[in-house]
Amino acid sequence: MAVFGQNLEDIIEFAENPEPRCACVLLLDVSRSMDGEPIAALNKGVETFRKELAKDPIASRRVEIAVITFDSDVTIVQPFITANRFQTPTLTAQGFTCMGSAIHTALDLIEERKGLYRENGITYYRPWVLMMTDGEPHGEADLIVEEAANRIKADEAAHKVSFYAVGVQNASMQRLARIVVRQPLKLSGLNFQEMFVWLSASMQRVSRSQVDEQLPLPPPGTLS
Repeated sequence: MAVFGQNLEDIIEFAENPEPRCACVLLLDVSRSMDGEPIAALNKGVETFRKELAKDPIASRRVEIAVITFDSDVTIVQPFITANRFQTPTLTAQGFTCMGSAIHTALDLIEERKGLYRENGITYYRPWVLMMTDGEPHGEADLIVEEAANRIKADEAAHKVSFYAVGVQNASMQRLARIVVRQPLKLSGLNFQEMFVWLSASMQRVSRSQVDEQLPLPPPGTLS
């Protein structure tokens, strides 16, 4: 049910939990090449992220998680929800790699969420996007990818988002470097769990800081 453009669930949630929010989008490649061991490892990694955040009573109420997957389509698997209410989805792999469209969807979702924070008097930290992919854009127009890359650059410059890209196995790191601002990270094997432990630790540190404070974060484990 929506009330004046807002979801009633969100209104109740913000009233019951007025803590500052740190929005975190997991932007996950589930294209055909991720089938088998990679998608199984990714599912375990997301579950590790859930468990690690659940251990922290502050982060579990302040960090909001959204899950967006991309293959031939872009799907919002989980709209924003606080970590203490997040349930790990089961991801499957198929199709192409519509990365540019997925990036636009993630940034749109963040802007919409920030609007809801403002309407409900909720302060918020700079949102995060963590994109994980084992390939490069495929199955969509180059212009869409170019526009997505330009949008990341503009949003990073305006301090609207912190956008991280992680390459898995045979991901094109050079192509990723042309899309994002921050140096893409290369996953060691299929060690998604270590990556998500780092992400959880980072979210916990951010959630305990001042809203306008920029913290130095630890290096993400074995990533190089």
